[in-house]
Amino acid sequence: MKKKVLIFTAAICMGMMTSCKEEFLQTTPLGVRAEETLANKTGANAVLIGAYSLLDGVGAGPTNYAAVSNWVYGSVASDDAYKGSDVGDNAQITTIERYINQADIVYFNDKWVALYDGISRSNDVIRLVGKVTDMTDAEKAQMIGEARFLRAWYHFEAKKIWNMVPYVDETVTDYINLPNDKDIWPMIEADFQFAIDNISATKAQVGRASKWSAKAYLAKAHMYQNDRAAAKILLDDVITNGPFRLVDSFHENFRITTENNAESVFEVQMSVGDGGNDLNGSWGDSNNFPYGAAPGGCCGFFQPSQNLVNSFKTDARGLPLLDTFNDVDVKNDEGLASTDAFTPYDGTLDPRLDWTVGRRGLPFLNWGTHPGKNWIRDQSFGGPYTFKKFFAYSGENAGAISPRANANNYRALRFADVLLMRAEIAVEESDLPTALTYVNQIRTRAGNVTVTDATGKPAANYLVKPYAAFPSQDFARKAVRFERRVELAMEGHRHFDLVRWGVADQVLNAYLAKEKLKRSYMSGATFTKGQNEYFPIPQAQIDIMGSNILKQNY
Repeated sequence: MKKKVLIFTAAICMGMMTSCKEEFLQTTPLGVRAEETLANKTGANAVLIGAYSLLDGVGAGPTNYAAVSNWVYGSVASDDAYKGSDVGDNAQITTIERYINQADIVYFNDKWVALYDGISRSNDVIRLVGKVTDMTDAEKAQMIGEARFLRAWYHFEAKKIWNMVPYVDETVTDYINLPNDKDIWPMIEADFQFAIDNISATKAQVGRASKWSAKAYLAKAHMYQNDRAAAKILLDDVITNGPFRLVDSFHENFRITTENNAESVFEVQMSVGDGGNDLNGSWGDSNNFPYGAAPGGCCGFFQPSQNLVNSFKTDARGLPLLDTFNDVDVKNDEGLASTDAFTPYDGTLDPRLDWTVGRRGLPFLNWGTHPGKNWIRDQSFGGPYTFKKFFAYSGENAGAISPRANANNYRALRFADVLLMRAEIAVEESDLPTALTYVNQIRTRAGNVTVTDATGKPAANYLVKPYAAFPSQDFARKAVRFERRVELAMEGHRHFDLVRWGVADQVLNAYLAKEKLKRSYMSGATFTKGQNEYFPIPQAQIDIMGSNILKQNY
């Protein structure tokens, strides 16, 4: 699974769902192999690996905007990050960042193509297994279960991005007429449930789904529908009986050498040096390296916001400033040359900040000290910080052709996420002791390992402690949601969390009110309730199917 089998990934791609070009529907792609050749255990498994291979968002075509990390849709479209780079580079992302609904932005279509190609490949597996004669019934059930898990996962991604989207199963033959006239949650749930009922509790290979992965994702689907009772049963099972635990160091979740660890519920595999020209090396995030002479040397996108950095401030007790975190900024070097004197912020901080964000004067993994402006393309536009969380250490990325390829896996669902979802449920049930327990597990772990300087001392004034108590339900709700933000920052979840909580307009308009004073391009931006929770259905898809079949969602 680490080295993706590319030869099969275009073998049975289907019509519009794969190419989004109407003319493609009328031709057979070059290189297609007859189903008879693949209708055996080896061939079916290769096609299944092809379905897994699109989890990273790269396959239907190399693109930085279908990345599994959802850096554009989950983070830049929230209060976590700016587009970064400079004003003119990929300026359509600024349109997304400003909450302007523009359906013809190419990035929406890129994401749609990648997800529905993944769905098509999953359906190919299901159809193909029905023709295989050298597999037992149990082996067939396992393979179909994995394919249905993937089909549910791809549909889930589409659902949370666009809401009303087509559901496509293995019986669909008309790939032009795909209406988005039904709520597809029941179909997503059915696919995850089939996976729970049919796939093994242990993984045959790293990167594959397990019964526990399916249970956790079904719980997450329930959380998106505010069906806390159904989610609670599954989450309790995963927490109590599953094989997962919090690893000792927060940063173990973001290193190549510690990937696929005990905290990983479902992890998207990345690899370099595998014959794939680096396209399996997190290529959807390849523009998100610091700029100039920095490691990677391109292109300065995906810069953490000042608002996000401020959220890591702590008080004298080591607790977050739930209501006042954004009143005063963490000191930064914006406007200073790298040769100018600068002393970093000396207030107390949650150490997760410096595993997540690159800041001037602090160690940048083992690449040396972050120099500030020399690694920033345009400070006045994108701010003074760089993305760090999934960055590879020097020496850990052997085999890459490009310095922008990265074998660091994307942890799509971590056990910390599971605990925080369960804490959310506890809050809404007024079970504050349970919510406190789960949040404190994560906060205690956060302080285990800090970023250190060359002498081995903490690189900043770190202080993070567990809560003594949650005095009220309102306080607990703020604390759980805040913990979710700092724990999962820059991992592509924030926008979707704000939407499912029903607070996106409040939080993001408050964010914009202050950000426009720092980033002039934010001036006039507004998040409109009822219009901006979901992204526009790609106009290219509406043009193919017709507006009477595939309807816009705003």
